[in-house]
Amino acid sequence: MSSIQMQSIRERLEGLPMGNVVGQFLDSLTVEAGLSQNTVLGYGRDLKGFLEFCTQKDIETLGNVTPLVIQDYLKHLSMRNNMQDATIKRFMVAVRLLLRFGKLNGQIADDYTSQLDTPKIWQRLPKVCSKEQVVSLLNAPDETDPFFLRDRALLEVLYATGMRAAEVVGLRLSDLSLKVGYLRCIGKGRRERIVPLGKVAIQAVDTYLSELRETLIGPESETFVFLSRTGRPLGRIDVWRLVKKYAKKIGMPGNLSPHTLRHCFATHLLSGGADLRSVQEMLGHVDIATTQIYTHVDQDRLRNIHKRFHPRQ
Repeated sequence: MSSIQMQSIRERLEGLPMGNVVGQFLDSLTVEAGLSQNTVLGYGRDLKGFLEFCTQKDIETLGNVTPLVIQDYLKHLSMRNNMQDATIKRFMVAVRLLLRFGKLNGQIADDYTSQLDTPKIWQRLPKVCSKEQVVSLLNAPDETDPFFLRDRALLEVLYATGMRAAEVVGLRLSDLSLKVGYLRCIGKGRRERIVPLGKVAIQAVDTYLSELRETLIGPESETFVFLSRTGRPLGRIDVWRLVKKYAKKIGMPGNLSPHTLRHCFATHLLSGGADLRSVQEMLGHVDIATTQIYTHVDQDRLRNIHKRFHPRQ
């Protein structure tokens, strides 16, 4: 689906001034930066809006994009349908990267991107469920459902590893080492990491592989772990639908998603005493600052640390 969407974005860009430059920029993100197709697709969507704005201002080359033009674009975004600061910041990141690409390729004389102001946003704490709620979700698949074994294994892997939905659907049989208790995950930027699996997840995956997966294999899915009823590999949207289906079944919030289980994975590890660096490695975060947000979520752990080490207790 993403490749079709990417082709659609490229076709729309071709009809706009600077569309070819943005196309080259997206290629560089894929080939040189190694970003995932979904990430590149997001940049393409955001930059399409910027090119449309430039077209309205009769700006046809990157060399004519000045700091004043960027400030006007920022105002345009701010006035557009009450756009959230986080979304505006995302749009501006895409523009910054495009301009830096233009500087490297000689299409812009000076790199002024560091001078651009963007909205300061509050850091939102991720939604986290209690351990009891997660257990209820993992137990939600019904044994009478023909895909019970697959769904149970999928949920167990999501919580046991903290993997993103896109990473789970990309799992192949060669990535699994069930006897050792590990799996290999290919994350953002094609970065590889090794993540442990607990006994419950290992048993669930092993049962699914031996009792159900063989009946689902199709011509294009022989190497993938999680398969659909039609024999194709599960997609990222399929995983989101399954998680929401079981969350709804047990009365959990409708906004619960696979990423919620990733947040739960990290927070519950920290509350159990795991060190931040280990959690960072298992999540595949490049910057430990990204992982540190979970120390703010785990209030019980912070209170215990304060009580244990502060002299005035």
